[in-house]
Amino acid sequence: MARIVRARVGAGAWRILPRMDAAPHLTIATPPAADLPATLERLRTAWLANKPGLEQRRADLGRLRHVLSRRLEAMDAAIRADFGHRSTHENLISEAMVTLSEIDLARRKLRRWAKPRRVGVGWKFWPARAEIRPLPVGVVGIISPWNYPVNLALVPLVSAIAAGNHVYLKPSEHTPRTSEFLRDLLAEVFPADRVAVAIGGADVGAAFSALPFDHLLFTGSTAVGRKVMAAAAPNLTPVTLELGGKAPAVVAPDFPLDLAAARIASGKWFNAGQTCIGVDYALVDVARRDAFVAALRAQVQARFGDFADASNYTRIINAGQFDRLQGYVDDARARGCTVVPLVEVAPERMRAERLFPPTLVLDPPDDSAVMRNEIFGPLLPVRTYARLDEALAYIGTHDRPLALYPFSNDTRTVERIIGSTLAGGVTVNDTLVHFAVDGLPFGGSGPSGMGAIHGRTGFDTFSKLLPVFRQTRWAATDLLRPPYKGYVDRLVRFLAR
Repeated sequence: MARIVRARVGAGAWRILPRMDAAPHLTIATPPAADLPATLERLRTAWLANKPGLEQRRADLGRLRHVLSRRLEAMDAAIRADFGHRSTHENLISEAMVTLSEIDLARRKLRRWAKPRRVGVGWKFWPARAEIRPLPVGVVGIISPWNYPVNLALVPLVSAIAAGNHVYLKPSEHTPRTSEFLRDLLAEVFPADRVAVAIGGADVGAAFSALPFDHLLFTGSTAVGRKVMAAAAPNLTPVTLELGGKAPAVVAPDFPLDLAAARIASGKWFNAGQTCIGVDYALVDVARRDAFVAALRAQVQARFGDFADASNYTRIINAGQFDRLQGYVDDARARGCTVVPLVEVAPERMRAERLFPPTLVLDPPDDSAVMRNEIFGPLLPVRTYARLDEALAYIGTHDRPLALYPFSNDTRTVERIIGSTLAGGVTVNDTLVHFAVDGLPFGGSGPSGMGAIHGRTGFDTFSKLLPVFRQTRWAATDLLRPPYKGYVDRLVRFLAR
């Protein structure tokens, strides 16, 4: 039977839409992509007329914190509705806690970050002075994804605002209720000519990417990241890409399996694995594979029980993503791989609720779908190795991952693992946690991204670090000019040694 939902079509206006699926998707009437340039021009004109000073930036961030704190229940409701279900506690941890912490850090450190940074000129240019002066770049475009729809929209926005910019945000069309929440939240905090939100589908996203921003940040898949970069190229827009990839967890033979399983379970099944830095596959010594499987099963049972209600377990965002994950399982089975669901859920319930249980795929071949693609779901391939060098060679011959998770209590082993590949970030003997440390930069390398955000790094990303050299009234460089003979010749030759 069709369900009924309301969709906003204008200020105070709604229309009734029929609903057929189990987890409703809100349809939002949006302005055409042709309107985007006018909004960008409004933001840029306002910025040129009145660039935000430090007090304005701190006030804006303080107001954002206050309004977001008041709206956490609405945020939680919007995200849960978009996903079909996501634990309130996961929303508070991943969305509220991280975002509010980023705001607090920026407000606390803003004056220090914005101060000119002294740079030594060396004896050859003494007594001149030099500094690096962080200046805002203008209007920053942000394209945020659906998996953490508040965190990954607001954290870069905080950095851009702290740096003194105006912001144009394009949130994901796959979380329409949360996008509406963000639009309403930001409209309460900022004037319309300081922060704007563009809501729409792929056509709006494509047009948005092609706007002549002063900086553009995209968070999402590698495939779409390539398109965003290509769209930005004609404008020579500086681009920061936060992408993904296959993040490995390497369990060395010396590390306790039960502890490894507990921490890998946290990194894999938080948000049902829909995390760009989530564990994408685990490498375990062959002698302990079965014990590792048993330890993971025990972790799932302890955390989620028999899935009678699965109230602590997130659903897959939409039917398309569910089908993609099921396709990986079907491909693995067709190849003769052992597929181990860690909880038994009736197939009809799985599809009706988009409830994909934690599932292992044991020793899948390298050309299987589950190993060729970023999983972005609760499937965990477990591959075995006879010697640690085999595991490291496997990682090193594949694309650089966004995250790397070494598990070992031996310092030399940890250093070997970290040195095996250039990862975007590393958490040793745990998972995910480096993302939440706002003093650490977050960003990938190559297919996992370019550039970085968070904390001072995010502030610098959205700033022009302007080099300034201050010459004195009397300077030795005044001597370095033709005719190059006599003492000038000797001075040049001396300085060039």
